[in-house]
Amino acid sequence: MKLVPLADRVVLRQLVAEETTKSGIVLPGQNKEKPQQAEVVAVGPGGVVDGKEVKMEVKVGDNVIFSKYSGTEVKVEEDEFIIVSQKDILAVIQ
Repeated sequence: MKLVPLADRVVLRQLVAEETTKSGIVLPGQNKEKPQQAEVVAVGPGGVVDGKEVKMEVKVGDNVIFSKYSGTEVKVEEDEFIIVSQKDILAVIQ
């Protein structure tokens, strides 16, 4: 199954929170909040949304920071995604 976003929606795959100790041991981020960083996996076509022309500013493969309480979490097969509106993306990480 493939997710195809509509209008100004963007499908994100949230990045895994890991912490590395000084000795190099990687600790999984289970007890921490999930980071608000994600990779863009699909982008809608844009167009007219609420009477305004929307141009998509992000593209597949971009790493972005998105609003903390935005989006809808979706599980497709074994993968988890977040679908957000482009306006909920705060920045592109370069």
